[in-house]
Amino acid sequence: MNVKNIIKMFVVVVGAALCLQATAVMAGVVTDDQTAPQSRVEAEKIKIQTFIDRAEVRDHLQALGVAESMSKVRVAAMTNEEVHAMAQKIDTMPAGGRLHDSDLVVILLIVLLILII
Repeated sequence: MNVKNIIKMFVVVVGAALCLQATAVMAGVVTDDQTAPQSRVEAEKIKIQTFIDRAEVRDHLQALGVAESMSKVRVAAMTNEEVHAMAQKIDTMPAGGRLHDSDLVVILLIVLLILII
């Protein structure tokens, strides 16, 4: 065999090996809609947990008979809809002010929900 035939054979063998090694790869653009819901829920859970960790909220929950560990477990077990609703409620509460009657009702409903579950 001459050198040209060896090179041709080498190119054919390498080409065949590359064709056999090729795998199908799918790529696509990841949109915010696909990634945002999970990160939004995690951020809202952190917001709720931070709210529950506040001294006055923790004291109020303990006065109602809800242990701190139980509230943390309940926040971790909340559905995405519950997390979103509670985070929105926290956002609408007055900053550093007195809780309104409707806020107390919501807190009591949450406490009852925690106690039932």
